[in-house]
Amino acid sequence: MQRDKKTYAIAPHIPGGIILDFNVLRNIADVAEKYGAQALKITGEQRIAIIGIEADKIDEAWEELAMPKGHPIGLCLHGIKICPATHFCKIAQQDAVTLGLELDKKYYGVDLPAKFKMAVSGCMFSCSEPAIKDIGIMGTPKGYTVMIGGNAGLKPRLADKLVENLTSEQVMSMVDKIINYYRENANSRERMARMVERLGLEKIKQDLLG
Repeated sequence: MQRDKKTYAIAPHIPGGIILDFNVLRNIADVAEKYGAQALKITGEQRIAIIGIEADKIDEAWEELAMPKGHPIGLCLHGIKICPATHFCKIAQQDAVTLGLELDKKYYGVDLPAKFKMAVSGCMFSCSEPAIKDIGIMGTPKGYTVMIGGNAGLKPRLADKLVENLTSEQVMSMVDKIINYYRENANSRERMARMVERLGLEKIKQDLLG
């Protein structure tokens, strides 16, 4: 619900913020115009939110969009922010787009103890801001560095480096371990940052890496 207490925002899921079929953009604009939206807003999680839809028009709007729904709220993985990487950027060192889309396909929207965010960057410029995500994955010349416990909220915290120089396949395996560990050890509604502070990085490293 929006500030006017009358209308709503809907945000279709756009993995990595990448649209290859330009008709998708046209359809979003057409739906926004048809149902009297107030604005389109590009969100921090690389979605396009349609703002100002009246409650009785929401179902029809979703039907015409024919796109998966985004997860702007809820105890789940909200999104995976992905930089342009080697698909589009001349300075990228790793293929963060392919890796990020694979992670999105596997984990987007999965239930977790608290709100959860992830980011993948193709180089150390870190345009997708992995150091302030629950799990951050940063490309380097030698592979990927995986970080945990970042948070840009009311109590900001930079992520801690967990392991480095991983291949994309190793990253997928490591993220799976981290997600399962978080599920098993986090308190209800406890963000990854707070769990890292409570348990300690060295214990988590020992449990995950041996």
